Amino acid sequence: MIKLKSLSASVALVCILICGAYQPVISQTTQQYDIVIYGGTSAGISSAIQSSRMGKKVVLIEPTNRIGGLTTGGLGQTDIGNKQAIGGLSREFYQNIKAYYQKPENWIWQKRETYKDGGQTTSAAHEDAMWTFEPSAALKVYKDMLSKEQNISLVYNQRLNRKTGVKKTAGKITSIQMESGQIYQGKIFIDASYEGDLMAAAGINYTVGRESNNQYGESLNGIQANRVSLTLRKTISMNGAYHNFVDGVDPYIRKGDPKSGLLPFIDPEKPGIDGKGDTKIQAYCYRMTLTDHPENRIPFAKPAGYKELDYELLFRNYEAADGPVEKMYDYGDPLVPWINSDMPNRKTDTNNQKGFSTDFIGQNYSYPEATYEERKKIAEHHKRYQQGLMWTLAYHPRIPARVREAVSKWGTCKDEYESKDGWQEQLYIREARRMISDYVMTQKNCERLVVAVDPVGMGAYGMDSHNIKRYVDANGFVKNEGNVEAHVAGPYPISYKSIVPKKSDLNNLIVPVCLSATHIAFGSIRMEPVFMVLGQSAAIAASIAIDKNYNVQDVPYRELEADLIRYKQVLQ
Repeated sequence: MIKLKSLSASVALVCILICGAYQPVISQTTQQYDIVIYGGTSAGISSAIQSSRMGKKVVLIEPTNRIGGLTTGGLGQTDIGNKQAIGGLSREFYQNIKAYYQKPENWIWQKRETYKDGGQTTSAAHEDAMWTFEPSAALKVYKDMLSKEQNISLVYNQRLNRKTGVKKTAGKITSIQMESGQIYQGKIFIDASYEGDLMAAAGINYTVGRESNNQYGESLNGIQANRVSLTLRKTISMNGAYHNFVDGVDPYIRKGDPKSGLLPFIDPEKPGIDGKGDTKIQAYCYRMTLTDHPENRIPFAKPAGYKELDYELLFRNYEAADGPVEKMYDYGDPLVPWINSDMPNRKTDTNNQKGFSTDFIGQNYSYPEATYEERKKIAEHHKRYQQGLMWTLAYHPRIPARVREAVSKWGTCKDEYESKDGWQEQLYIREARRMISDYVMTQKNCERLVVAVDPVGMGAYGMDSHNIKRYVDANGFVKNEGNVEAHVAGPYPISYKSIVPKKSDLNNLIVPVCLSATHIAFGSIRMEPVFMVLGQSAAIAASIAIDKNYNVQDVPYRELEADLIRYKQVLQ
């Protein structure tokens, strides 16, 4: 069973008496493992479970006090594209979610038969899994899956010393050290973090931002200010058409007066030439877990330091609407700037929608390379912005009454997260660093114009980028730039070489999350079920490399493929 690292013998004893399922291990200066996994995300968890099932001694190091990343942090509306592309431990997780909700005792705030999942079918006779869930349910399922394993040590609240914590010898990592001083030695290391911190600290070649279309022969990368473009397959992509402002929203503090200065969060620079690269990244937000159940609801509160001016663009967007508010937008909720997807127990997964919403556009550029303290400040700024947004939509008199009536029925949940205000700590890191390996996944892979011959999983979601910049257009009005929504040709293979570094960089590291992909290809790959798939495949490759004394780049694909199939991965 899983072993939980503890800080003291007394705490360990309490854990034995209360938890039963965990076997604590007293911390030492150095711990030795076969496989060391940094990041308790969905990918990290699947890597740990697979490593254990292949008989490897593994440590799963989570920098915070909660495992599961976005899967337990609010992203309960699973983005898939094609469920048949999801196999192995990833599908096992969603099957366990379905089993969890088959139990009547897990339906507290509503009856199971009254739940409708908004399109992620659970009731079809052929459906063996459930794809929508509460964060707390995902956390329970993950912990249950981990607790059944014999060889996993789970460590909380240990952050990598990013400056001097990675020790290397002869092209291999020998150990990593945490800020606490704890050292973990291993044969193979897996970076399952959203930020790619271990990869970067180990000196791996990587990139941040958008590549120019010319670099890899793409059409959807780089700056995307135009509203319509063609994909390589000559299908139309409505870039910038969605999640944008209505026409005529004035960007200046005093309307029509450029000398008064721009309103908050508008970039003074023009977007640039379409298709050119930059170092900017798509917007982050919190995937809110909301409820309208009176007994479980925490009403939206005005955050400390609230500034009405921060939401002036929201007011003006409603005021600039030509005709009824409900006719402002082409799709989604016609009234409220959110995608409010139903989850079980009268809860939601609430995401960004429209021109001014939960995405904090342009306020995350420094996040990938920022220090831990700087990242904390960025995350806090995002949370204050989003808390202020929800209070504004629910209660501010300049918001249309119908919007206030709709939003004020909702609030955060008392029973989901550790904080008293019902907000989670996991920021939605849509992208950060991306490795550059011998195989870079591109738009051509997503459109199956180029097909990887060594698949370790499949992507199936559309090529998706949230907005990246807010600017003043040629007409003097505010617009967002960076949104891309383009179909893929169908499920497509993800190359093994895209999750391992170049041999000249390092020979015993695998990177299933911040893998080698362009900005636009990563926008399709970056889905939690796919991260679980790639995490499992990383562990299978790591186990083979240990058993046969291979560098990770030298694992024979046919040998890897056989084990991938044996563990039910979908490769074609």
